[in-house]
Amino acid sequence: MKIAILSRNKKLYSTTALYEAGLKRGHDMHVIDYVRCHMEITSMRPAIFLGSTKLEGFDAVIPRIGATYTFFGCAVVRQFEMMNVYSVNESVAISRSRDKLRSLQLLARKGIGLPVTGFAHDPRTTDALIDQVGGAPLVIKLLEGTQGVGVVLAETRKAAESVIEAFRGLNANILAQEYIKEAGGADIRCLVVGGKVVAAMKRQGKEGEFRSNLHRGGTASIVKITPEERSTAVRAASILGLNVAGVDLLRSNHGAVVMEVNSSPGLEGIETTTGKDIAGMIIDFIEKEVKEKKGTRTKGKG
Repeated sequence: MKIAILSRNKKLYSTTALYEAGLKRGHDMHVIDYVRCHMEITSMRPAIFLGSTKLEGFDAVIPRIGATYTFFGCAVVRQFEMMNVYSVNESVAISRSRDKLRSLQLLARKGIGLPVTGFAHDPRTTDALIDQVGGAPLVIKLLEGTQGVGVVLAETRKAAESVIEAFRGLNANILAQEYIKEAGGADIRCLVVGGKVVAAMKRQGKEGEFRSNLHRGGTASIVKITPEERSTAVRAASILGLNVAGVDLLRSNHGAVVMEVNSSPGLEGIETTTGKDIAGMIIDFIEKEVKEKKGTRTKGKG
């Protein structure tokens, strides 16, 4: 098969791992900087170009779309879909997962456990918003944040009011969430591929840090997840329409709650921690899907 990895940097661990896994299985692998692409929006003849080169003949694409370029990246994925190229994660699912509010609403509608979350626009609702999530301490998140950036733990009510006022002064959209104290600054990253949790790790924030992201100095260890946690992760990925996803769970007093679902999960931390060839599993999944000619359901719609 001819497979494209849509990535801005071919030297990133995840991109390299997927590229090498594909080569080992005899595929024709290409890394494409999707931001440098341009598209020809023509009836019945959709096309994508990289410079003067027309990108054609691909059987599948693996989107590794950065949060900064979600809108344009999804447009490129959608164009491939219109060209009947299989995408391991569809453009609609990627944009759905990147919208924190939309994804939480979809998960809540299907009964997935979530931290109590509030969303409001009117500054006069700040007090009600804080009360709604159980008061201080509480977590305040920028809707556009990623990798722990734009996430603040407000330990007092006054601090929460100040942070909310500051974010609103920047005209930013924010969420307020209950602080799951019993999680102890740790979360569980479940890597879902094709409707199965293929690997899981526990991420622990460094001393004094409530965010567990490895990019922020957190540490990772192998963890055994419960059947409930496994089911929650699989269902969360399915509800958002993602074939490959990193589902972040918190262990609360009332069971597993989903913190976030990532459509371009990093592979370095979880492969290193678990010793599993997750990149290879993703390529194997693509082989199976393309062989069965399942294709892209939306064909670029939405």
